[in-house]
Formats: sequence, C-alpha cells, structure tokens
Amino acid sequence: MLRYLLTDGSIQSYIIQMLLCLPIMLLVISCHEAAHSFVAYKLGDPTARNFGRITLNPIKHIDPIGALCMVLFGIGWANPVPINTRYFKKPKRDMALSAFAGPLSNLLLALVFGLGLRISYAALANASFASERAATIAYFFMLFWFYGIQINVSFAIFNMLPIPPLDGSRVLYTFLPPKYYFAVMKYERYITIAIMLLFLLGVLTPVISFLSDIIMKGIFTLLGMRHTFFFYYL
Repeated sequence: MLRYLLTDGSIQSYIIQMLLCLPIMLLVISCHEAAHSFVAYKLGDPTARNFGRITLNPIKHIDPIGALCMVLFGIGWANPVPINTRYFKKPKRDMALSAFAGPLSNLLLALVFGLGLRISYAALANASFASERAATIAYFFMLFWFYGIQINVSFAIFNMLPIPPLDGSRVLYTFLPPKYYFAVMKYERYITIAIMLLFLLGVLTPVISFLSDIIMKGIFTLLGMRHTFFFYYL
C-alpha cells in the first residue's frame, strides 16, 4: 500500500506529511464520532446529543492524550460517545447500528475524498505548469485527496475488528449470547492494551493493510480511476 510517497526521511517531508494528514485525521475522527451520536439519537437515545456530540467540531470529540498517541504512534482514541441503551427499543440491534455508523461514515467520507481525487486528476492530468513549484503544489493537492481515502478506509477497517472496545465488538454482540459477550467485556481494559501493543509491534498491520487495499481498489475502480498513478501503489 502507498503509505509514504515522501520517502527521503527528512524533517521537511515529515512536516509536509503531517500538514496533509492532520486535518484529515481531525475530520475522520469527528465524522466517526458524530455518526455514532446521530444514529443513537435517531434510535431514541438523546444522551450524546445532550453532550453536544452531534457535531463535526473536533474539540467535542478529541481526547488530548489519544490524539497525541495517534500523531506519535499511529494509534489513539477519541472521547467515547456516551450511549444509554435503556433508551433503545431493541438494545442489541440499536447498539450494533449506532456502532456500525462510525465505520460506515468513514467509508462514505472515503468516497467523497475519492471524488475529490477523481476531479483533481481529470483537471490536472493534462495540465501544463508554469513552474516546478506549481507542479509540486498540484501533486501535493492530489496527495491530500489520496491520504483522505487511505486514512478513512484504514480507520474504518481497524474499528470494525471484532475486538473490544472497537466498534466491531458491538456489532458482534448482536450475534452472541449475552453471557459470552459480557464474559469478554470484563477484560476490555486489558484487551485494549493488548491491541495497542499488537498494533505498535506491527502484528495487526498486515491484516489492516490487506483489507484496506481491497476496499481502496474497489473505490478506485468504482470511480473509474484504475488508470491513475496512485492505483498502482496500493
């Protein structure tokens, strides 16, 4: 998968990557958490709405330590969306739907970034630039859209892993007898630490990368971009 197009290892390259990815990461997290909150509200639970979580304002969603860990180590967390299942008519089903809303919002956002890349590529593919600087700016502009697809898809895949406390475990809850689910949830804190260690050690990376590449190629194909430069680096 195309992880780093700027590979000279310089501080300048790192800063450029961060400038491109940071606003995307803020939008990804905000959209994800707002989707949880919105769907929970529509299913009858006003808790998240009362806390002002149906918003794309990242200040409402970002956990400072979690955000710092995401920047430094590539894995972090946001403030959890407060959900009270007692408001739901069908708690197991509605909890699964509100959990699934987060990753789904990221896949839809990936399509939006894909459209941005498709339009930009069509506009710039045959353009003639007055200077090398102008061509570089255009390249970074397209790279921004690509990173938007990549980050959204990877974030969605990671959160759909059926492991507590990720969203996938809430979806899995729909299909498990309560006694088994709560038996696992007793160890959620320890599982969370284990997930972070596995991610930092690179154990989860091949799985996430493999699934992300499949979905990204599907997005590129859907949007008619199989011929683009970016497709062949997935």
